[in-house]
Amino acid sequence: MPGWLERAVELVRRSRLLPAGLAFAIGFACLSLTPSLLPRSPLAQGVVTGAAAASGYGVGVSLAWCWRGLRDRPREPWPDRARSVLLVGGVAALLTSLAVGVRWQGEAHDLAGTEATPVAFVLLVPLVTVVVAALFLGLARGARAVSRRVARLLERRLKPSVARVLGVVSVGFVAWALLSGVAADAGLRALDASFALGDLQTPEGVQRPSTPLRSGSAESLVDWDGMGVEGRTFVGRGPTAAQIGELTGRPSIEPIRIFTGLGNAEDTEQQAALAVADLERAGGFERQHLLVVTTTGTGWVEPSAASGFEYVTGGDSAIVGMQYSHLPSWLSFVVDSARARDAGRALFDAVYARWSSLPFDERPELYVFGESLGSFGAEAAFSGEFDLNNRTSGALLVGPPNFNPLYRSFIEDRDAGSREVEPVYREGRIIRFTTKAERPQPEDEPWTGSRVLYLQHASDPVTWWSPDLLLTRPDWLEETHGDDVPGAMQWMPWITFLQVSADLAAAFSTQPAHGHNFSGEHAAGWVNVLQPEGWTPDITERLRQELARYP
Repeated sequence: MPGWLERAVELVRRSRLLPAGLAFAIGFACLSLTPSLLPRSPLAQGVVTGAAAASGYGVGVSLAWCWRGLRDRPREPWPDRARSVLLVGGVAALLTSLAVGVRWQGEAHDLAGTEATPVAFVLLVPLVTVVVAALFLGLARGARAVSRRVARLLERRLKPSVARVLGVVSVGFVAWALLSGVAADAGLRALDASFALGDLQTPEGVQRPSTPLRSGSAESLVDWDGMGVEGRTFVGRGPTAAQIGELTGRPSIEPIRIFTGLGNAEDTEQQAALAVADLERAGGFERQHLLVVTTTGTGWVEPSAASGFEYVTGGDSAIVGMQYSHLPSWLSFVVDSARARDAGRALFDAVYARWSSLPFDERPELYVFGESLGSFGAEAAFSGEFDLNNRTSGALLVGPPNFNPLYRSFIEDRDAGSREVEPVYREGRIIRFTTKAERPQPEDEPWTGSRVLYLQHASDPVTWWSPDLLLTRPDWLEETHGDDVPGAMQWMPWITFLQVSADLAAAFSTQPAHGHNFSGEHAAGWVNVLQPEGWTPDITERLRQELARYP
């Protein structure tokens, strides 16, 4: 045996790494280098591969333990020759997988419109993998040491076998309680307080509105200082009538924007009531188009969505939204979905109550918008397809998370033969889906009455991430892949869940029309939902280019 191989075998022996666990760790690591929805940075790939290797090690050790138990034999050390074969074969497999992974990541970058970094990938992925795997292994061995300590204490009063089981269970329960209970609550309170301080700021270039058509103005019922940073940004920006007319070449008027922040009222219902009161004060119910927006996170209203609505309606519009959290969008997505649901329902119900009290021929057309977690909140006010049809003129719901109840019901009950990534529901009579905003499916069927459009990307992990990926192959990976999803992506238990979970972190880092980046696509989305008379594709393209420049 060569000297370097002897040293490697000795290193494995001293690290107390069990060969069965090491074999599975190598296998899981190799599988983790396959492509997923989005290209991964070297750091993200290292984290995924390290987590996969650590979990594979755990699986291998567990299976070996079960096998020994079934055979009723103690653990036998592997011969040095077997360890040598494992090490040489494992290194060869990892290097091969890394080389193929670089090529796959290059293809994924091309599809997402981003730039690949193959040298950094090759150099950093192994290093990060080792660090992450060692961290997980250290935590697992620490937990095992604690459980053994607890078991020894319990053995004074219980049988050794019972004490060992209780030791493991007790340590697991305490860890779960800390992560999901005490520690999680304390962490969220600290984060909420920290982000609340950010709401006191006002972005550079944003000034208090001078027009009574905006919340926060001198005439408004809503105090400027209580609106939060996103609320002040929303009412302090947006196109003017002149800008709308210049781009579209059509008559235009000044649009209305209404917003309430967490600092403007004591609770959600009071916020919604204040928003409706300010909307009425500004003349919002006298406009032809009224849009209810469910925001994301700190109250962020997607700027190209709001401005797109105003451009397409010629400014004859009013938009109303409100803040429901201090947490940013990505964190709200994980822990704040209940607030989004309550806020979306409260705001729409308050607006609808006042809207429905107006004479029928004096009511504006009522629309709904939500993006990402906002789409979850926007859906909360409705029970299904005909409720949306009966109470709105239409809706644009963008990048819906997989857990949206109505969205999932429409997807699961889609027409036979249509794909999950771009389904057809009830022949598209009311609800339509698309991955390209300019062509809702089905394209060849007329779309009259209320129009509800779901805009989603085949490569958006926000839409396709689900705990079900742990053990269940999703339809979107059984069917023909979406245009911007690598053809080599395959479902693998646990591995795919890890990969798509990592994709969530990169969801916003792609070019428009990929991942969770919908910038500019709201133009065609609103054109399809509103169907304005005399509108041309040339105007849509000019608007798309204008909206794509929005931050």
